[in-house]
Amino acid sequence: MPQIPEKIHELTVGQLSARSGAAVSALHFYESKGLISSRRTSGNQRRFGRDALRRVAFVRAAQRVGIPLATIREALTELPEERTPNHDDWARLSEGWRSELDERIKQLGRLRDHLSDCIGCGCLSLETCVLSNPDDVFGERMTGSLLLPGRKAAKESEEPGAGSSAP
Repeated sequence: MPQIPEKIHELTVGQLSARSGAAVSALHFYESKGLISSRRTSGNQRRFGRDALRRVAFVRAAQRVGIPLATIREALTELPEERTPNHDDWARLSEGWRSELDERIKQLGRLRDHLSDCIGCGCLSLETCVLSNPDDVFGERMTGSLLLPGRKAAKESEEPGAGSSAP
């Protein structure tokens, strides 16, 4: 990994890419999403402050655990501009994500536990499938699945007085 002398306070996009391990296109994308920022030189070249290195590392770590970019951007707005996020910042911000991650882990565990049931039956029934219809949430609202258009209309037309205005 190329070392950047301490006296250099701004990095080109190539230097930032080489040091962070993120592709130049990813850095441009992060900038377009407001995750990092740069200034333009008189020659219209991007220059990133050294704090961008830690911000890119922060973004990539959060992405690895499944945090959406919008949530990451929101978290980064809580940090002062031109300051490198530190361990305390990460601890504070990641604590807020813990419950969301715990819920995802719980959902993945349920999916894993029921995956063989679904494959074992072979039908992938949308009415009873624990993967497509967990806890029969569709069954509480109507028969069949919301994924099958026309099922609700068919049920309503079977009810007495439904769908007709004739006496």
